Amino acid sequence: MEKKTSKGFERIINAFKFTLKGVQSAWSNEEAFRQEALVLILVIPAGLFIPETFLQKGLFICAWLLVLVIELLNSAIESVVDRIGYGKHPLSGQAKDMGSAAVFIGICLAVIIWVSIICERFII
Repeated sequence: MEKKTSKGFERIINAFKFTLKGVQSAWSNEEAFRQEALVLILVIPAGLFIPETFLQKGLFICAWLLVLVIELLNSAIESVVDRIGYGKHPLSGQAKDMGSAAVFIGICLAVIIWVSIICERFII
């Protein structure tokens, strides 16, 4: 059976629809994604007022957007593992644990960037 693929502008429209569907699925099914998205609502205004330069503003906000990206990938890994089966298997646990570790490292990265910008702005 031949796979039908869209081309040109239709492909872009379809990709955007799939993106919205993915965000909606994450919002509906993933508590961590909802929590991190709500943090973004606080980060955006803080990122516009706390940093001084445009580069700092971009880093301040994009650091947390990266956390959301990692969370989406972690959720995708968990979905695939769960699709395979709910039975306990060491590799399934390992995959989920690594995804969780990636999210944690992303959060640490965002905090390091925020602290650096805040220190540069108000302390140094």
